[in-house]
Amino acid sequence: MAERVNGVDAARGLAVLGMVLTHVAVAAAGTVPFTVAAGRSAILFGVLAGVSLALATGGPDARVTPRARGRIAVRSALLFALGLGLATVSTGPMVILCTYALLFLLALPALRWRPRALLLTALAWAVVAPAVSFLLRSAFPSDTAGGSVSPGDLTSWAAAGDAAVRLLLTGAYPVLTWVPFVLVGLAIGRLDLRAAAVRIRVAFAGLGAAVAGYGGSRLALDVLGGRAAIRAALAPIAAQTGVPVDQLTAVLEQGALGTTGTITPAFLLVATPHSGTTFEILGSAGVAAMIIAGACALPSRVLVPLSAVGRLAASVYVLHIVAIALLDGLAPGWNGRPSTAFVATAVFAAVILVVALLWRHRRGPVEWVLHTLPEAVVRPRRAAVAA
Repeated sequence: MAERVNGVDAARGLAVLGMVLTHVAVAAAGTVPFTVAAGRSAILFGVLAGVSLALATGGPDARVTPRARGRIAVRSALLFALGLGLATVSTGPMVILCTYALLFLLALPALRWRPRALLLTALAWAVVAPAVSFLLRSAFPSDTAGGSVSPGDLTSWAAAGDAAVRLLLTGAYPVLTWVPFVLVGLAIGRLDLRAAAVRIRVAFAGLGAAVAGYGGSRLALDVLGGRAAIRAALAPIAAQTGVPVDQLTAVLEQGALGTTGTITPAFLLVATPHSGTTFEILGSAGVAAMIIAGACALPSRVLVPLSAVGRLAASVYVLHIVAIALLDGLAPGWNGRPSTAFVATAVFAAVILVVALLWRHRRGPVEWVLHTLPEAVVRPRRAAVAA
């Protein structure tokens, strides 16, 4: 099991470092490193959330007890509260923890499912949910896109309702289109990744999903006329604003804010990071599966730095957002150019790696809370029931 845990931790460490890059090197958007990490890092983290749920409930030998479900529910509540607090501090990065918390709760009924059922459900959800999202957002248009949930959203019923819509449908990490990632992770976590044959199957399945996602989007856009349909839909906006159509369509290659536009259904054919389309879900989930399988195939000694970061993933995530906020207050524009953004990212990564290596034999502070409090809450309840 050690190899398997180290591989999962290493993949999680890579995901966290990728998210650090996209949050720190904002000025480098459009460059190759940023483009590779954008969207895919957060989705890898989402898939690994499902893997973690599977490992916490027995891995291949599923042991889903009421106590385990209780711990997951309490951990979800803690993550949600942490996400609210972190959103108050954040000066730029859109906090994903509230989405993770809700995904954990939604995954509870699926904890006993077999990998095949999980994957089929994930595939069906990936096909249907983006279309449902498009229809709902077309019927009930909103002036805002992206964003996360913050304590200010709890000041009134109206604000709370808007926050719920953002969390489920229109935000940067809409739960509606993120469910497939945790289901795929659950399926992977129910497999014995110590077996080379299993890792190979996961890697090839991931490759197939990536080709279907990114290749299918390219085919639909450039061969079947999707890009032309998008250009035609944007032409009136270009004429009204004076912005060339080519400049408007170039945004499709850069990234979205959790969802696509609703001007034309052709937007559902893109695989843009954070677009929430079927093609993006398939492509990014496939990449995540390949990374997890590859990491689990490598020797433990090779994975030590990334594994150390992965074991502190929650703490690293929280502290890097706090650090960005502090730097924004002390030195505005500190990462305002691509060159300085990448230098800053390298410094962040170096500090994270050093601290993680020094701390690797202990739980991180956030991990300690997320482990200890659920245990403390669930154990007395169990004792009371036994009495």
